[in-house]
Amino acid sequence: MKRIVRTLAAALALAVPLAVIAQTGPIKIVDIVELSGGGATAGTNFDNGVKLAVKEINAAGGILGRKVDLQSLDTQTNPGVAKALSQKAVDDGAYVVMGPVFSGSIIVSMAETKKAEVTNFTGGEAAGITQQGNPYIFRTSFTQSTAMPKLARYIKDTLKAKSVAVIWVNNDFGKGGRDAITKALEAEGIKVVADISTDPGQVDFSSAVLKVKQSNADAAFVYTNEEESARALREFKKQGYDKPIIGETTLTGQKVIELAGDAANGAVAHVGLTVDAPQATVKAFDDKFQKEYKYKSDHNGMKGYSGMYVVKAISEKIGKIDSKAFAKAMHGATILAKNQPGVLLDVSFDESGDLDRESFMIKVVNGKQTVTATLPPMKPIK
Repeated sequence: MKRIVRTLAAALALAVPLAVIAQTGPIKIVDIVELSGGGATAGTNFDNGVKLAVKEINAAGGILGRKVDLQSLDTQTNPGVAKALSQKAVDDGAYVVMGPVFSGSIIVSMAETKKAEVTNFTGGEAAGITQQGNPYIFRTSFTQSTAMPKLARYIKDTLKAKSVAVIWVNNDFGKGGRDAITKALEAEGIKVVADISTDPGQVDFSSAVLKVKQSNADAAFVYTNEEESARALREFKKQGYDKPIIGETTLTGQKVIELAGDAANGAVAHVGLTVDAPQATVKAFDDKFQKEYKYKSDHNGMKGYSGMYVVKAISEKIGKIDSKAFAKAMHGATILAKNQPGVLLDVSFDESGDLDRESFMIKVVNGKQTVTATLPPMKPIK
């Protein structure tokens, strides 16, 4: 009997410190991103943004006085690997999961975080991500259904185009974008005269560009991943295409400009985030990112960085490290950059997990993104 009592006492003595550690130890954040494969450009930038934010947050005392323990895992741009890594993150006790960035991967992997009631941020833009009723998924970027109407209005009002040829990549990201832009263009009375599907990782865009030219459309809309976008722009230049080339964020990203060279000049895109935005918070991020990594970030780096500061802001708002409570507080949340500069721009989240904030129209001029217009949020942010 005495032996049993001593054993129970010893177990309780061990349990108390473990309970204390659970409440005061490091906060586990797992970044599940594309560090290799076709999505390496996007995933590496996102990961570097998260890492920079965590470095700053820990240097400033952490979140609620607790340091952040960040682990980065490589999906290899493979949805099956992403799903397995999400399960691993859950098993390892992640408070929040950041990523994946690619829509095809997050659509598969978020089932694991949802089941475990763990908040999950993504850089994916496919509209379907937040249309499945998952209360634990949140974006760090615009959804296609928000971005495309803004872009269609620009095509109508500024370019005065009456017809458009659409080139898109045949994956979840591309299909969602193709459907969203087609619907938005039709709503503005603009006719889609060529609907051109391309493969992920496609190298040769000669046929696709030729189809655009043969369609005699007033403009070309390109919605492909970064590397493919650069190849498409080079092919447009090679074939002497002289009409407007428009796209979304992936058409004019920093990596695209580097890969496409002068073929990127003149390309126009609607972007949710750009390091060339005129805001002081964005300029400060750009300076810090370049100092840390010796290169200029694209929008994905900004997504990762701002997303981590959203984690900090909401955690401090609820006053505890509780993923379920965190997700509940995210719905309808507004975070102002004046209170939390790391979010970069004032941002609000709706009940579906989609965000709203300012966005930008940019044009590539002499190898640089030039902001030509700042577009307001869909609804005023207060």
